Amino acid sequence: MQRLHAQGWPRPVKRDGRLADARKQADKHRATVKDGGNSIEACKDAEKATQIAYEAKNPEARKARLLATIAPLAFEARKSQLRDGGKAGRWFSPLKTHVLPKLGQKPVEEVTGNEIAKALRPIWHEQPDVARKAITRLDACLSFARAKGYEVDRMAVADAKELLGRQVHVAKPIPSMSWQDVPAFYQSLEESGTTGMALQLLILSGLRSKPIRFANLDQIEGDVWTVPAYLVKGQEGRTEDFRVPPTPEALRVIKRATETARDGLLFPDQRKGVISDMTMATLMKRRGMTARPHGFRSSFRTWADEQTNQSWEVKETAIGHKVGSKVSRAYLRTDYLEERRLLAERWAQHVIGASGEVVAIRGAAV
Repeated sequence: MQRLHAQGWPRPVKRDGRLADARKQADKHRATVKDGGNSIEACKDAEKATQIAYEAKNPEARKARLLATIAPLAFEARKSQLRDGGKAGRWFSPLKTHVLPKLGQKPVEEVTGNEIAKALRPIWHEQPDVARKAITRLDACLSFARAKGYEVDRMAVADAKELLGRQVHVAKPIPSMSWQDVPAFYQSLEESGTTGMALQLLILSGLRSKPIRFANLDQIEGDVWTVPAYLVKGQEGRTEDFRVPPTPEALRVIKRATETARDGLLFPDQRKGVISDMTMATLMKRRGMTARPHGFRSSFRTWADEQTNQSWEVKETAIGHKVGSKVSRAYLRTDYLEERRLLAERWAQHVIGASGEVVAIRGAAV
């Protein structure tokens, strides 16, 4: 025999325990099928029973699979993409409020379309924006769990949307003030302290509230106010500094604000930090107004359309909107600063009540 092996004959295969076990399993599955059972389901049931037995002895193993455990980890993984690292809590809030109380104690493998639909049905049509954010962020959590190796139902979110039905919702724009009414309101803010000055600067600049609230003397150099990228709306790391041409009227407001500035901040809170996001809106609400601060961007944009012949690109850039395609912006080497300066000055003249006629702006397309 040894001689045969030496001549190249194969040695007999040793039947180890693994092969014997595999044959036993195969025989077991054949028997299951012969009896009319489903061998795949039987395997799943056996695996589930083994998992339950293991987790009974190791509670932490089950806890690791819970949606309540996975969701914060998914949030942490996305923090670098979120504005201010997600400190405002807006990304996680819909999950915390509407998903985790109902599904948090379920292992991610057991989160089905039916369960998701049941959890979100109360708000699906009543609060469509919140529901949309909740289901989108839940999908992100399930994707994260799948990346970690958990057997998550890939169709769970799609199934839930099918069960919930299409959302019928007409978006309501933020209430704005007619541009004709802006001058009277603007002048009424002269004696309204820090909040009044913040609103005046917001009206004049066409900016959103965040750059106004965090306006700092260090950002203003001569006749250019540079809003840092981190205060510009957009995804973290994908925004750029935005230059604003402050008019003489805006500089007057800024000079007044410096009298109560603290650590360079033009609009500090009485205790610490800066005025809150709701401070300006509260002032308007207390006056019985339906319009809100963000609406002044619409007031300015409508005035610019109806009362000037400035180009669309300049008017859109003036309120911080990107113009053109991604490719065209790569070749664009201007932010229309001087054209916007003329437009801002005409708007300021309207706001302080110095002019009401249609304006033809030099250098603008007719």
